[in-house]
Amino acid sequence: MFLGMFKRGLLAGLKTTWTLGKVIFPVTLLVSILQYTPVLDWIVKGISPFMKVLGLPGEASIPLVLGNFLNLYAAIGGILSLDLTVKEVFILAVMLSFCHNLLIETGVALKVGVKLWIILSVRIGLALASAIMINLFWHGGGELAQYGSLKSRGGDVSGALPILMNGMETALMGILKLAIIVIPLMVIIQILKELKWLEKVSEALGPMMKVLGMNKNASMTMATGLILGLAYGAGVMIQAVQEDGVSKRDATLAFIFLVACHAFVEDTVIFIPLGIPVWPLFLIRVITAFILTMLVSYLWKRSEMVKLRKEASYEHI
Repeated sequence: MFLGMFKRGLLAGLKTTWTLGKVIFPVTLLVSILQYTPVLDWIVKGISPFMKVLGLPGEASIPLVLGNFLNLYAAIGGILSLDLTVKEVFILAVMLSFCHNLLIETGVALKVGVKLWIILSVRIGLALASAIMINLFWHGGGELAQYGSLKSRGGDVSGALPILMNGMETALMGILKLAIIVIPLMVIIQILKELKWLEKVSEALGPMMKVLGMNKNASMTMATGLILGLAYGAGVMIQAVQEDGVSKRDATLAFIFLVACHAFVEDTVIFIPLGIPVWPLFLIRVITAFILTMLVSYLWKRSEMVKLRKEASYEHI
């Protein structure tokens, strides 16, 4: 019995890795190559004039570009190369928590069926709004941030072929890391599902899902995304949408919540060495996730009710 469940979980894991790998490989390869061209510098120069509105110096656009094109670790490497105040680093941390790894995670969202304009407007909107509000209302944090003994790491690669090979290695390593997490996860979920244990998880998370305006069958998606993040949680989400009857509405609401608060442990802890207060960062993400998801759910239901009323009135005419 367990062998059959293991095989089905393994197959689901391989299928999910292939689906996500088709997004991750080309994007990672392209961005890795772009790092050795003037393109990222052009983007940085284009963004710099707008940075003052966010309470940041022009050079702070470097970690923002790195974080959105690559990931949080690349962004932190960019931060470590700059002399910034605690307030400036905190603003960057909040922005990057809401909006990072944008190309890959947007591709993942599209695979799930979330519309492009929704994922981009929510992520970019949250990042910009949070920066402006922190800049306006927090008047402290003027001292220089202390990075301790951390150093930015960078690799010197030159020549077209070495750059291409480095990009391919980075992309393949990204897929390998994905597979190492996703395949065992899908096997475990398959076993839990067939043993009916996931029903207990759904029951436990039921009150939270109800508050957020979602059905209980989206609970495993939420739990995985909260712990592992959007890219890894998407594997479960894709399977849930295909097999467990998770509606496009619930998948969209789940993604909106997870955009604000995903991989909440890892994505918070990694900022600790930068010398910023991480508890406010954590609370901002959690509170924003709940408020935003409940608001969108309410407006969505209200829009559907208005639509039904209009249709009913047309039928009476």
